[in-house]
Amino acid sequence: MRPPDVSAPQLCFGQVRHRRMRPSANAFAYASYYLRLPIRSLGSQGFNAHLVSRNRFNLLSFFDADHGDGQRPLIEWIDTLLEAEGVSDADGEIWLQAMPRVLGYAFNPVSFWFCHRADGALRAVLCDVRNTFGERHFYLLDTGAAIANGSELRARKVFHVSPFCRIEGGYRFRFMRAARGQSEHTLARIDYHDADGLLLETSVSGVAARLCDASVARAFFAFPLMTFGVVARIHWQALRLWLRRVPFYSKPAPPEQKVSR
Repeated sequence: MRPPDVSAPQLCFGQVRHRRMRPSANAFAYASYYLRLPIRSLGSQGFNAHLVSRNRFNLLSFFDADHGDGQRPLIEWIDTLLEAEGVSDADGEIWLQAMPRVLGYAFNPVSFWFCHRADGALRAVLCDVRNTFGERHFYLLDTGAAIANGSELRARKVFHVSPFCRIEGGYRFRFMRAARGQSEHTLARIDYHDADGLLLETSVSGVAARLCDASVARAFFAFPLMTFGVVARIHWQALRLWLRRVPFYSKPAPPEQKVSR
């Protein structure tokens, strides 16, 4: 899996899908969009556009403090974390995939840091997972070598996200990136298996466009309240499961260790 030839910020248009297998089947899909930012190349620069800003209010915006530890420069934070976890060769581009703020508001259920080696190969992926209780946890996907496009990566579940799932079993991840004509397509798939097998299938897919005023206008006016809708959909789907009497599990204390594999 290689980064694009030109390290330019992207706005990707696509779809979020979710399917629950049991005890009551439930599935939904909705159109969405997200940012993909080359953190190492971008440095402290802003965006060359009027409708999207970095660290200040706009139709769409990206705030550094929403990611990392909220204090250090993003590239310093991710490099330090990787080094502490024994990943010393992710010295190429690092792409952050996350939802922007829309009119100043954002909630990212999961953000992905795609960490490449200097030769362009994907070396590790850091998944920043958040729940609606204001907690977050990092899953570091690291095989010790380059990660092939579409290969399966696994992590044991240790963090509470949904009250309709126990903290048991694990996640299986697949990340794909492909050029089709003049377009670049990305897919992040996460399947959750508990003690009884496959329980949830989720995916986020998109087609990359250059982050510019035209793409921002397209995103904002097509989905003017997208990030508000993310939280609304989470609670709506939770209500549907509750009405179907899917077992409910109280929130336990978060894990003490912030990064797991």
